[in-house]
Amino acid sequence: MTHRVPGPDESPGAHPAAARDISIDGLRWHCIDAGHGPALLLLHGFPYSGHQFRHLVPGLAAAGYRVLVPDLPGVGDSEAPADDDRSTHVRRVGDLVGLLDALGIASAVLVGHDVGSTLSFAAAQMRPDRFRALALLSTPPTLRAPARPSVTFTAMRAATGSTFYQAYFAGPEAVHELDADVRRSLRSIMFSVSGLASDAQRWRPTMADGEGFLDTVFDPPVPPSFLTDADFEHYVAQYARTGFRGALAPYRCRDRDWELGAFLAGRRPAQPALFLGGSSDPSIMRLRTNYDALEDLLPGLRGKSLVHGAGHGLPEEAPDWVVGRLLEFLAALDPAVRGGPPRGASSD
Repeated sequence: MTHRVPGPDESPGAHPAAARDISIDGLRWHCIDAGHGPALLLLHGFPYSGHQFRHLVPGLAAAGYRVLVPDLPGVGDSEAPADDDRSTHVRRVGDLVGLLDALGIASAVLVGHDVGSTLSFAAAQMRPDRFRALALLSTPPTLRAPARPSVTFTAMRAATGSTFYQAYFAGPEAVHELDADVRRSLRSIMFSVSGLASDAQRWRPTMADGEGFLDTVFDPPVPPSFLTDADFEHYVAQYARTGFRGALAPYRCRDRDWELGAFLAGRRPAQPALFLGGSSDPSIMRLRTNYDALEDLLPGLRGKSLVHGAGHGLPEEAPDWVVGRLLEFLAALDPAVRGGPPRGASSD
């Protein structure tokens, strides 16, 4: 099914976007499809949906690219799988290949944010023939660890007396807590991981005994200022409909990903790569060592940079900077494509 998608970012002469429902191995994926040219596949993070890329799509499409933005299964308008096995990296990478096949696309450049960054890294490891380059936003990737995640999380709790957020997200309590007040959950998470949060308001990744996840974030009186009322209400409506179970599925799959990913141990994707982040992102602060070692992890790294003052929600907090950096990266891959950094976009 294809229908027209109007939007505030669309201007006269812009490439119209279509919303498509595509069945991939029996699972319905909802995908925005805009522009013509080499394909870009944008994969969103948590707690967002494909809507987080709304500011990026017009500029990338106008520069001569076909921009595909799916809602990951169980999030937004995509169908939720019946079981978590469909949310493992192996299955999701297979589905991404199925998405390209359904649209007749031989290869695509991956642009992934947060859990979408992790998925993009896995896709580049598994299928370099279909994913020719990758741009990772906000969350530096890591290679497969020596021990399964649950063992590591248990050891962390024994050593510190606190629970790591990924361990909490893997259990049912997280879904119940976040579903209880969707508006508060989204408002507080999006603010506390952003560049707007002060040190005292910034999200922390561990919980003491008796705390839930919402005790680790600050709940502001209004949503963060980089979201319009309409954008925030769009997210609220999506998560009120789906709940957080689908969005948290990747965390429930961490042990299974570790088991299935044994064949990827030590594999460093050789494709051209780019990393972009925000200097005030708590994920960058927590994973600074990973950021500093990206040249070793990504042999094809063409650049990495942090935009001053932005936090974790990079596509919404600094969209012009992200588009400018992406087009600089893409121009080296596709010199025949007519696009370039949009006028006025900063490359600092």
